[in-house]
Amino acid sequence: MTRMRWIVAGVAVAASAALLGSVLTAPAYAETVFGDTFDDGDANGWSRSGGSWSVVTDGSPALRQSSTSANARILAGATSWTDYTLQVRVRPIAFTTLDRTIGVAARVQSSTAYYALVLTGSGAAQLQKVSGGTATVLATAAAGGTTGTWHTLALSVQGTTLRGAVDGTPLLQATDSTFGSGRIGLVAAYASASYDDVTVDTGVPTPTPSSSTPPKSTPPPAPGSCAVTGSPAGFATVNAWGQNGTTGGAGGPVVDVGTAAELLAAIARVGPLTICVTGTITLPAGMYDVTSNKSIVGVGSTAGITGGGLNIGLPVSAMTTPPDDAVRNVIIQNLTFRNASDDSINVQMFSHHVWIDHNDLAQGYDGLIDIKRGSSYVTVSWNHTHHHTKNMLLGHDDANGAQDTGRLKVTYHHNWFDATPQRNPRVRFGEPVHVYNNYYFYNTDTGVACQNTAGCLVEGNYFSDVEEPVTNTYAGPAGRCVARNNVFTGESGTPVCSGTVQEPSTYYSYTLDDPATVKATVTAGAGVGRP
Repeated sequence: MTRMRWIVAGVAVAASAALLGSVLTAPAYAETVFGDTFDDGDANGWSRSGGSWSVVTDGSPALRQSSTSANARILAGATSWTDYTLQVRVRPIAFTTLDRTIGVAARVQSSTAYYALVLTGSGAAQLQKVSGGTATVLATAAAGGTTGTWHTLALSVQGTTLRGAVDGTPLLQATDSTFGSGRIGLVAAYASASYDDVTVDTGVPTPTPSSSTPPKSTPPPAPGSCAVTGSPAGFATVNAWGQNGTTGGAGGPVVDVGTAAELLAAIARVGPLTICVTGTITLPAGMYDVTSNKSIVGVGSTAGITGGGLNIGLPVSAMTTPPDDAVRNVIIQNLTFRNASDDSINVQMFSHHVWIDHNDLAQGYDGLIDIKRGSSYVTVSWNHTHHHTKNMLLGHDDANGAQDTGRLKVTYHHNWFDATPQRNPRVRFGEPVHVYNNYYFYNTDTGVACQNTAGCLVEGNYFSDVEEPVTNTYAGPAGRCVARNNVFTGESGTPVCSGTVQEPSTYYSYTLDDPATVKATVTAGAGVGRP
């Protein structure tokens, strides 16, 4: 089956507006109209002009331009596109001279006429206008674009305003009216590079390098005014590995945090602790370790974390049995995660009894919620994920069976997978993996991908316009899956499932909602600030 990369813009915008307008109080998000991760192993739909292009493995599947002896261009999208933001991960490999460039292009008229955001061999970022094959530099700034390192480039074209950001930092702005519409492109001038995670969003400008608009102020919440809401269902409730259920910081003190230093000190404390997050906390880039017996809870509907991510787990090692000091009993609830430099939330190294609930996650670098390396007894519930491609990974590698076989027992229920193209979740080894009562909307590659001996039960979900809702033959070794009592609407395909799977009911009891009601239930209840 050819995997869909396009979202039909008019239909998606209208459907999303009608759906989101009644349930969101935050400003509307723009629509993702194009995405490609090259995980299907090809660059179908792209047109080449010069260079040598192929899909390779560069950490994950990526598009490689390997020639350093030509101007290389590869194009996609629609000539009618006007205002949009193109975001791509790029890893420079080699520049023939320091003034050679690699980058991205917007409003492409032809292979010799477009706007570009590029990195140079000398470590600069440039906004360029290329006309008749001649590049005119419109703006330049230091960016540190050295070889061997992945960078995220975002080029926004809005009217006559061009903006460029590198790794989430706005660096460049210029004005030009030469090109009013056009396709997208990946470009390299006598240089080689890898490209991955291409997305095009309509109407979303990259932040300007400076702004005179003061931040809005809101009264601070009362101290200590947070508590975990509700209780988990699924695998987080199971009595196993010396832990009976998931209670987080219950029984310990409560602390308020509003700065990065306060948050990092709190998550590192030993012993039970409830951490009340107020406002948006900007962390330096990186992953930050959470110790056992913690509840990290957002206060109100405006609490969140940006810049860095939370790591629940010991450092990576080759051990193959759960250690006595594995991180356990952690709750993350009611937080907004944005612009993580790596994963937004990562669970690893036999961590267990983790409940990730009622969060809003988008626009990270790698996974939004990744669970791997022998972790187990985890529940992921009532989260709203959107504006991100590589959504949720369960089991990181086909060669990690020694740690993962017999583990990775995870429940996903009542999540809103909102135009997240793939990994909803992508599963290796885990069994049983229980995926029930989730709402899938415009997932243009896959919903649940169950691979490499994994066993997935997918039941009571609502799939709307999902090309490949459930599959055990997505890529790599096959897994096993059972799909039952699901709803498929719009352009959704049919499940591709085979084999038998352990029943989650042998571990815990649960009650399924009528799948016909799941769309309304989940859109009204998933995300932050919801009961």
